[in-house]
Amino acid sequence: MILSTTPSIEGHRITSYLGIVTGEAIMGANIMRDIFASITDIIGGRSGAYEEKLQDARSVALKELEDRAARIGANAVVGIDLDYEVIGQNGSMLMVSASGTAVHVE
Repeated sequence: MILSTTPSIEGHRITSYLGIVTGEAIMGANIMRDIFASITDIIGGRSGAYEEKLQDARSVALKELEDRAARIGANAVVGIDLDYEVIGQNGSMLMVSASGTAVHVE
């Protein structure tokens, strides 16, 4: 499966457009990660725990998008857009959504 943020795939011709596909991941934060992130925020630097959770959520959303595209016969997804949101009470959950157009390419 080829996944691309561009509207076309160089070297491949799109033979059919199969529709929009999406994938979502909602990940909860835990209290220990929040405590360490708060400390990192105060002293400066990057929060490895949150970065890892963000990477996990992005991977889950893209895998779900890929699986949905495969189920409808696609071998590629073009025009992928990734969106990130914090949701829930006090922003306690991270949501990553991926959407794109499922296509069949030669």
